[in-house]
Amino acid sequence: MKVVIAIDSFKGSLSSMDAGNAIKAGILKAVDAQVIVKPLADGGEGTTDALIEGLGGEKISLTVKGPLETPAQAYYGYLKETNTAIMEMAMASGITLVPRGSLNPLAATTYGVGEMIKDAAQRGIRNFIIGIGGSATNDGGTGMLTALGYEFLDAQGQPVGLGAQCLEKIVSISDKNRLSILDECHFQIACDVENPLCGPKGSTYIYGPQKGVTESQLPILDKGMENYGKAAEAFTGKSTMTIAGTGAAGGLGFAFLTFLNATLKSGIDLILDAVALETAMDSADYVITGEGRLDQQTAMGKGPMGVARLGKKYGAKTIALAGSVTDGAAACNDAGLDGYFSILSSVCTLEEAMAPDIARKNLSLTAEQLFRLFK
Repeated sequence: MKVVIAIDSFKGSLSSMDAGNAIKAGILKAVDAQVIVKPLADGGEGTTDALIEGLGGEKISLTVKGPLETPAQAYYGYLKETNTAIMEMAMASGITLVPRGSLNPLAATTYGVGEMIKDAAQRGIRNFIIGIGGSATNDGGTGMLTALGYEFLDAQGQPVGLGAQCLEKIVSISDKNRLSILDECHFQIACDVENPLCGPKGSTYIYGPQKGVTESQLPILDKGMENYGKAAEAFTGKSTMTIAGTGAAGGLGFAFLTFLNATLKSGIDLILDAVALETAMDSADYVITGEGRLDQQTAMGKGPMGVARLGKKYGAKTIALAGSVTDGAAACNDAGLDGYFSILSSVCTLEEAMAPDIARKNLSLTAEQLFRLFK
């Protein structure tokens, strides 16, 4: 019997690999099997940690400019075997880095993201997987590009500065000081939104309000974003403003696609490729996946459903284990799961259920009992 485990983290309780190894221990108590544990993440928060732990990566720490220029302590993962950096833009420019009540979308910058990329590139890293969710910014990625040597200039040929407030001033763009080793770098961007750069469905109108953009600022900032987009297209010769995903992270998706020749890809698909899950699926009899809470949203393309899709492709029964299961989780069966189960073995508080030792025990026990049926 061959079993492949790829389960998302139980946030606040167990990492992806902790959860997977607990399930493995339970399975091996019940049956003699080949069990493979792979890390699972969706390109969002926790992806860097999951791949560092699951693929034996190295954590590289550095200090960068935060979204409002206060220094931020960030880190990224390095996978030596594939010479790949795993990054989350939120480490440098995330909304959680801004103190409550201090959001400033006019000034917020992605400069720190560029500093992370520059640090990795100067270390010789040439492949990048970057998740761009959770941003505090609406600068179109100009901050990141500025850190990499691009210059955004006004009518007098002077740098316009950082932040969304400066986009309307851009008249020309220069790459004379651009980091030349970027030509050797390859960027894959975990992007799960389909918004274009500008307009009523663009980055400013859809995501600006949650970053502090007021109703009166929306048309002004969107006009500035359009001005930047047109300047970028004139400079690069690429028509990309309406491509799905360019509006992600306040236009950061546009910057990656237009200036760095990046690929925008579904977060879960990107991570499944990175951990070589499909290779592991060959000849698998059972696949175990899941997350802390299984619900209707899980069925809408989250990590466990990407795993289920591969399981079905290879003819394996795919089962999900979760800390809690809602009524809406039935949609997961229609989306490809053969079955799902809550791991709770007794009535308890949420705090008790999330205690790592308890969660680990419940996962192991549930897996053991489940696989006793499969002897």
